[in-house]
Amino acid sequence: MKQRLISVPFFFLRAGTAGAALLTGLLQTFVFAHVLSPHRFSIFILVAAIGYSLWLIDFGIVKILFVRLRAGFLSGKRDQEVGGHATAIVLFYFGLVTTSALACFVFMSTATEATLREAAEFGLFFWFIALNLVWFAMRNIAIAVDEYVLFEVLETTRRAGYFAGLAAVLFGLPLLAMLLILNALWAVVIFVCVKRMIARGALLPRLSGFFAHIRSFVRANRAELVRSGTYAASEIYIYNYPYLVIPLLFGLGAPPIILDTTFKVFRGGSTVFGAVCDILVPRQTSALAERDGPTLVRATLVAAALCALPAAMVSAILLVGADKLFAILLGKAATMPAATTPILIVLLFTDLTKMVTHSVLVHSGFFKEVARIGMGVAAAMTVVGAYAIATHLNIVSFLEAYAAVYVCGAMAAAIMMIRGPFRLAHEPAPVAQPALR
Repeated sequence: MKQRLISVPFFFLRAGTAGAALLTGLLQTFVFAHVLSPHRFSIFILVAAIGYSLWLIDFGIVKILFVRLRAGFLSGKRDQEVGGHATAIVLFYFGLVTTSALACFVFMSTATEATLREAAEFGLFFWFIALNLVWFAMRNIAIAVDEYVLFEVLETTRRAGYFAGLAAVLFGLPLLAMLLILNALWAVVIFVCVKRMIARGALLPRLSGFFAHIRSFVRANRAELVRSGTYAASEIYIYNYPYLVIPLLFGLGAPPIILDTTFKVFRGGSTVFGAVCDILVPRQTSALAERDGPTLVRATLVAAALCALPAAMVSAILLVGADKLFAILLGKAATMPAATTPILIVLLFTDLTKMVTHSVLVHSGFFKEVARIGMGVAAAMTVVGAYAIATHLNIVSFLEAYAAVYVCGAMAAAIMMIRGPFRLAHEPAPVAQPALR
C-alpha cells in the first residue's frame, strides 16, 4: 500500500502542540510582565537564555541518533548498540540539566541578593526550561521509530499543564508552587515516553554501561559529531547571542524585554514551522531511502505550504494590531517600537525557508553542508554584534542587521537542499537506508 505523505492524527496533534507553544510563550510574557517587576522579569529572561544555551552541549548528537535509529527502523532491525547510545545520551542530558539547575540555585542564593525562595524559583525555572534538551532528544527518538503520535499526546498534556499553571499564577498562585507542579509534570511525561521507547527497542531497559556506550558512540560517529556539532553550536549561538549584546548595550529592564518579546514571536514561528516539518520527516526520509525524488520534493513543498499558512496569519495580525497586542502583553514593563513589526514579518518568512530546508538537510544526514552554512552565519552575526557594541546601535537597527544576515543564511540553505538531498533522491540506484554524509 502506498505510504501517505502525512499521518492525519500526527498532523492535528503536532499542529496543536506547536500552536500551544506559541500561545504559552506569549502568555508567559504577559503573566511575568504583570506579576513581576521589570528588573526581576529581565533576570528570568536571562535565566531562560542560559537554560536554552545548554543545547550547545548537544553538538548535533540527537540528529545523528535519529539518522541511525531511523535507518535501523526502516530496515526492520533493532540495533542494541544504537539503543545503548540513545540511552546513554538521554541519561547524560538529564544529569547535565539537573546539575545545572542546582548550580543556578546555589549561585542565586549565595552570589546575589535573591532570597532563598527567589533562588529556588530561579533554579526551578532553569530546570523547567533546560529539560527541553531531554525532551528534544526524546522527540527525535520517538519520530525515528514512528511513535510520534504518543509523543505529541504527552506534549499536549505538558503544554496544557503549563498553560493552566501560568493562568493560575496570574490569578494568585505562588510562582514557586507553579514551578514545583510543572516540574513534577515534566517527570511524569518523560517517564511515560521512556517506557514506550524501551518497549520499541529505541532505548535499553538497563542503565549499566553508561561510559562504555558514550565512548562507543563517539568512536563510531567522530566525523559526524564534528560536523553536526559545528552546526548545532552555530544555531544556538545565532539565536542566543542577542541576549548578551542587548544587556551590554542597554543594561537590564525594558531593552531585554523588547528583544525577548520579538524573539518570542520569531522563535514561536520556528516552533510552528519545526512542528510542520516533523510531520513530513517520516515520509521525506523514507523517500530518500527509496531514491524517490518526486515524493521528496512533493513532501517538502507540502511542508512549505503548510508553514506559509500560520506565517501569513501571524503577519496579518501584526500588520493590523501589533501595537495593541504588544501593549496588552507588556503593560508598563516596556513599549515595543513600531519598526519591529516589519522586521518580525521578514524574520518569520525567512525562518520558514530555513526550517524547511534545514529539516531536509539534517534529517538526511547532510551535516557537513549545514555546518558550513552555520559557521558562515555565526561569523557574520558576530561581526554584527561587535559593530552594534562599537557604534552603540539602537535596538531596531541591531534587529534589522540581524534579519539581513538571517536572510542570507536561509537562501544558502535552500540552494544546498536542491544540490544535496533533492539531487541525491533523483539518482537511479536505490538504497536500503539514507546514508550519513
